[in-house]
Amino acid sequence: MPRRSHPLIHIRSARHGDAGDVAALFGVLGYPCSADEALARMRAVAAEADQALLVAERGGMLCGLLALDAMYYLPLGARTCRITALVVTPAHQGEGIGHELLQAAESWARQAGAVRIEVTSAAHRERAHAFYRGSGYDDRSIRFVKHLGDA
Repeated sequence: MPRRSHPLIHIRSARHGDAGDVAALFGVLGYPCSADEALARMRAVAAEADQALLVAERGGMLCGLLALDAMYYLPLGARTCRITALVVTPAHQGEGIGHELLQAAESWARQAGAVRIEVTSAAHRERAHAFYRGSGYDDRSIRFVKHLGDA
């Protein structure tokens, strides 16, 4: 698992004891859940060899979260990586934490053998779009979603 250090920011793998903070971060992202639900999600990710859940810590407090999924992508004929969640607490936005998380994501993706990395973002998240563009990510496609259940 990649571990990055910054004088004020530490990126590390999520631990079971982080479940309450992870739940709060999911809420910031728009996917509220309890600490128990967050722990179940964390365990599901940990059980998958091609997934990772990293957190950003500053001053002993969690202030960011990043989830990744690597897979073989048939149209490309190679492995690719998708950022499935990226969030920084509003109080810590603009402090470089998102960039540190993206660097950790790109490092993890390379180690997983991915030849590219992608992220999706809700249409209304214009600040996030500017952040991704400023970090070297291009707009390349439109995503269509059809819900098949309650999630």
